[in-house]
Amino acid sequence: MIQINKLSSMIIGSAIEVHKILGPGLLESTYEKCMCHELTLRGLSFESQKPLSVNYKGKELNCGYRLDVIVENAIILELKSCEKIEPIHKAQLLTYLKLSGINLGLLLNFNTPVMKDGIVRIVNNLVE
Repeated sequence: MIQINKLSSMIIGSAIEVHKILGPGLLESTYEKCMCHELTLRGLSFESQKPLSVNYKGKELNCGYRLDVIVENAIILELKSCEKIEPIHKAQLLTYLKLSGINLGLLLNFNTPVMKDGIVRIVNNLVE
């Protein structure tokens, strides 16, 4: 397994590459497909649109949640193409981290003139 900071850097590099080629203004689904292709080119394993269940009183319930992309079973990517990152987007990713038990997520908003301005790192510090 790749060290988490190196993996995070590789993912951010992938996002910058996708943004450099496509620019802002496309649908999230387009950026997702291109990100997955870029991750493949970099030799990273990932799952896209992975179902995420909710454990409620000991029962796993399928509530329709899907992770945009999970890379190396270690980092969740929440992809956006919106005017700006809102607090609800950060809360959504933090909830996904808590439900999955994963500690790191990257919120990537491709609808920015410069990709680095569209990257938010979210850490789940809860210890189970």
